[in-house]
Amino acid sequence: QVQLVESGGGLVQAGGSLRLSCAASGRTFSSYAMGWFRQAPGKEREFVAAISRSSFVTNYADSVKGRFTISIDNAKNTVYLQMNSLKPEDTAVYYCAADSTGRVAARSYEYDYWGQGTQVTVSS
Repeated sequence: QVQLVESGGGLVQAGGSLRLSCAASGRTFSSYAMGWFRQAPGKEREFVAAISRSSFVTNYADSVKGRFTISIDNAKNTVYLQMNSLKPEDTAVYYCAADSTGRVAARSYEYDYWGQGTQVTVSS
């Protein structure tokens, strides 16, 4: 089992920045890929970004390219999502996820483990 705990969410004005963290514990394999997804009220969960454990491979949703950066610190078993130039449409609950196959996928069903989520609210 893998436990994932997100932190760093909050309220920020449009144009501001936040950094989300996801600490992994338990059975963490070196081949796991890590991803971030988000879900706004009344909408389906959508892919945001993913990264391989080596950090050599990353994948971003078009809506966040150039504004968000995913990174990983394997020594700390922590993945980060740096979010800059935030927009009101980025408001959502953000979830961290782990994929034991390491495929850096954009599909939520590829991921085996999920965190509880952290709220990000961007005011206009």
